[in-house]
Amino acid sequence: MYVLDNRQRTEASLPGLSHHTLAGSAEGLAQLSVWRQTIEPGSATPPHRHDCEEVVVVGQGRGELRIGGGAHAFGPDSTLVIPRNADHQIVNTGSEPLTIIAAFAMTPVEVFLPDGQAFPLPWAS
Repeated sequence: MYVLDNRQRTEASLPGLSHHTLAGSAEGLAQLSVWRQTIEPGSATPPHRHDCEEVVVVGQGRGELRIGGGAHAFGPDSTLVIPRNADHQIVNTGSEPLTIIAAFAMTPVEVFLPDGQAFPLPWAS
């Protein structure tokens, strides 16, 4: 599988968030996952962490990265760099959908709540 039609990818969701896994273990990758998400105005990812590094590229919209006890505003064409095991949350603070592409240094991606409990995802990663 070298070329994938992203229009054919299965959509999954959490409240206020739509998700597409663009590449991961199902596509034969051993150490990388790539996701595309749209977060609606006023919505956010749950506070969570991963046992890997994450890089998020913002396509459109405005938001806030809550990490390390602080809140960092961002806009279109920004890159968010999230260290391994850092509790974080991405919040859409704007008036339009926030579109992001996220790359993770693992597949499948494991997600944990700040208290350490596993957070099962409603999609394949």
